Amino acid sequence: MKFELEEEFIELFKLLKVTGVAESGAQAKMLIEEEQVKRNGEVELRKRAKIVSGEIIEVGDEKIEVESALK
Repeated sequence: MKFELEEEFIELFKLLKVTGVAESGAQAKMLIEEEQVKRNGEVELRKRAKIVSGEIIEVGDEKIEVESALK
């Protein structure tokens, strides 16, 4: 899925929540703690990691491509 970033960045746990990959912020944080989230192919453990345009986040079979809405 594609996610349009309307600001400079979005924190990782918020991205998982707004895209529906996680049902809540708490569930998003749990997925991150359990090393189930990859950022550009690497496991990401920082819940508040700043995700910017061009990055790819993977959780299981879900793939989120982050693009900038600011042209």
